[in-house]
Amino acid sequence: MPATRTVITGTGSYIPPMVKTNGDFMNAEFYGEDHQPLLTPAAEIVEKFKDITGIEERRYANNEINSSDMAFEAAKLAIADAGIDPETIDQIIFAHNFGNVLKDTIQTDVLPALASRVKQQLGIRNPACVAYDILFGCPGWIQGVIQGHAFILAGMAKKCLVIGSETLSRVIDVHDRDSMIFSDGAGACIIEAVDANTTNSGILSTSVQSHCIDEAFYLQLGKSNYPNSDPTIRYMKMKGRKVYEYAIKNVPIAMKDCIEKAGLQVSDVKKFFLHQANEKMDEGFVKALYKLAGSKEIPNNIMPMSIHQLGNSSVATIPTLYDLVKKNLMEGHSISTGDIVVFASVGAGMNINAICYRV
Repeated sequence: MPATRTVITGTGSYIPPMVKTNGDFMNAEFYGEDHQPLLTPAAEIVEKFKDITGIEERRYANNEINSSDMAFEAAKLAIADAGIDPETIDQIIFAHNFGNVLKDTIQTDVLPALASRVKQQLGIRNPACVAYDILFGCPGWIQGVIQGHAFILAGMAKKCLVIGSETLSRVIDVHDRDSMIFSDGAGACIIEAVDANTTNSGILSTSVQSHCIDEAFYLQLGKSNYPNSDPTIRYMKMKGRKVYEYAIKNVPIAMKDCIEKAGLQVSDVKKFFLHQANEKMDEGFVKALYKLAGSKEIPNNIMPMSIHQLGNSSVATIPTLYDLVKKNLMEGHSISTGDIVVFASVGAGMNINAICYRV
């Protein structure tokens, strides 16, 4: 067993105050990929969307707030929750996909890197605190935790601040019905090296996959569905059916691999913290996982969901969800010391990852 364990010692999240309901899309003008108007009434499209994804509301950042600002707020809470001096942080790992996008623009701003901006906002002067960004699609926050964990096991870091933050509301095509999925938010955590003789908590195993041949461009930037749109302006585009088929096949395999690496069984897992992209898809992940494991009965209340009110905020969904449950802010869900939980995500690239963690 390792002499050091990587333990999540603090969490924090920022949930934007602006609520965008499904009702706000009832008068939308939706077009297809062929740039032809969808003949189905918007109200019917919205209702079907809710049935499939489970999303009723989502949150958008206020106009003056950027992704790095939300990240700073989440980071402050995580640092306070961990009770550490920010100057002792060795790495700030910031997962995002679009950088800062100013309201009413579509231009990505990553100069300087968002991690550098957060370090400045936190007032950390220690030059040995290294700040950098990673791009890994929606699984970015989990990948950041895995990366920090690797540095900790290598003896190259003792404390890492890992952040996932995104303002997807600013890169969506309002004429694409998929735009209803996406939202804004930020989540953060502190992971620390803890003597294995003093705790049983910590990361037990990880699993990561990248499929970049046929799957590479399932999510990409492209022209608006609106026929007379400016072709030089590109928006986030998703091949929804392809993503669903890919994810439902591969995510359960990665989850099973992760659990088995930890020497555990699926029945040992208390909670699954899954990327909040689609309620039916997440339910499908768990069903497929239990089928792969030869288990027929899935326990009740095993999968907390925030997608109904918060939508899909990409890299922020899992750290935000974990923070809410950890702090008893999600009715019907709680975790206790010693519980086994699994984090798992899928997203652009296409990338998949998972962590098996003992609370």
